[in-house]
Amino acid sequence: MKKPFLLLLIVFSVQQLFATELVQTIQTYQADYGALRRLYSNPYSEEYFSRIQKFNQEYLVNLEMHDYNSLSEDGKIDYVLFRNYLKKQLAELAIEQAAFDEIADVLAFAKPLEEFYQGRRRARKPDPQQLAATWNEVAKQVDTQLKNLPSVPKYTSWQKADLAARAVESMAKTTGEAYGYYFDYDPIFTWWMPEPWEKLDESMISYAKALREHYTNSVKDDGSGIIGRPIGRDALEKQLAFEMIAYSPEELIAEAEKQFAWCEREMLKASNELGFGDDWKAALEMVKETYLPAGEWPEEVIRLAEEATDFVEDNDLITVPPLAKETWRTIMISAERQRVSPFFLGGESIQISYPTSEMSHEDKMMSMRGNNPHFSRATVHHELIPGHHLQQFMNQRNMTHRRMFGTPFWTEGWALYWEFILWDKDFPRDAKDKVGMLFWRMHRCARIIFSLNYHLENMTPQECIDLLVDKVGHERANAEAEVRRSFEGGYGPLYQIAYMIGALEFYALRDEVVNSGKMSEKVYHDLVMSQNGMPVEILRAKVTGKDLKKDHKASWRFLD
Repeated sequence: MKKPFLLLLIVFSVQQLFATELVQTIQTYQADYGALRRLYSNPYSEEYFSRIQKFNQEYLVNLEMHDYNSLSEDGKIDYVLFRNYLKKQLAELAIEQAAFDEIADVLAFAKPLEEFYQGRRRARKPDPQQLAATWNEVAKQVDTQLKNLPSVPKYTSWQKADLAARAVESMAKTTGEAYGYYFDYDPIFTWWMPEPWEKLDESMISYAKALREHYTNSVKDDGSGIIGRPIGRDALEKQLAFEMIAYSPEELIAEAEKQFAWCEREMLKASNELGFGDDWKAALEMVKETYLPAGEWPEEVIRLAEEATDFVEDNDLITVPPLAKETWRTIMISAERQRVSPFFLGGESIQISYPTSEMSHEDKMMSMRGNNPHFSRATVHHELIPGHHLQQFMNQRNMTHRRMFGTPFWTEGWALYWEFILWDKDFPRDAKDKVGMLFWRMHRCARIIFSLNYHLENMTPQECIDLLVDKVGHERANAEAEVRRSFEGGYGPLYQIAYMIGALEFYALRDEVVNSGKMSEKVYHDLVMSQNGMPVEILRAKVTGKDLKKDHKASWRFLD
């Protein structure tokens, strides 16, 4: 009878080993933030911005009251992470509110609706007859705003127009949820309100639809059909600071070009080995033709995944829990989704791109050629083990309070870092494998070059596509999908640089502690997986034992 209790004590004791002084504060923050987001459910409102800003500011003030010097090593790491997170939240919230303020006049009709859904939170009983009259007038006001829209100056970007439309749609959604709370439960409300609500909802949806088209782009379509929004140098530098990257955009571009030159030299070696001399693009074309027939590809993906897992275990590179090996699975990506994700996506489920019946013949061939076995030798383990699946598996079980500190420089950087390590350890079996793995490394370099230059307004989307086709050797449709994903796919402006830059951070940290003999590769890799996501510069403090200052700012020159 005592064994289960003893086991619980042991589990609790082990958990305590991984606890820090700020765990409870961070977990409480997450719970509080979720509660506020559920209560203030309309994110496009002055009420929301005011409350969430106050909430984050209060947590920041309380955090800075802690005696930093009395904290443990992990407590100091959590402090720096949480402080950076709160400052980033406040900065982003200010940007979002400024953008909202620019389009807030589209909600000139909204005050009575806000009063209604705010009252619903505490079940305030409305006067249905009066409310019906009010909503009838609100609908007329919305219709007037819609009628007058052609005379209103157009927004200067599709993003502003889309934000205006989302603000109106969010007002309709929040009001509709409150309407549904009373409908059928309040007989008088149910008698008076259906017709006024139907008319009001239709008016708001029509207005939102018109707003979404009410723009003239200051960024011209260069023929690619991709209209993003360059954020400029100042915004790039601020985001790099929050990500703890102590380099300018130009320095990162220069590093990408240096890495690309290395790839080209290695590609020439592989090309010569395959009999194509210095025409490495001819070698690349030959490798693309090694694609498998439709229907046979998923089985090869499984084989590649198991081979990579066996490789890291046989070489004692990292601990792979048996359940992590057991629980991943595969799904296929739809034709529509492949327009922005023409290759793999990963995690517990590896998502596989390959042709579907509705694709054109050209798109089918590009999908198969772009997902050949040699290209995929680098991407399957990137998505599964030791990449994203193992990351996610360990994040769900270690230092879970830190999951909100995750960054693509840690997430994508770790997965690409393993492409570096497996290359160094002769994972490519032959020259065709080398061509495939180098193709992807060149692609990651190109992502830095085109995405930063785009946001610096030095390149257009079409020039980005041409770079991927001409310098990396992408199929054109796949290149278009990659650029569309970068600028219209909901990713942050630094996401695409995070792969290579994050990998170089992990690689530099490995050089510092493994190549110097301070710890084994397995100890290093297991330690990384025990810490959960964070900027790699902060992780470095844990791995090396270096002290962190209370107001730590990016300073690690890992490329030097």
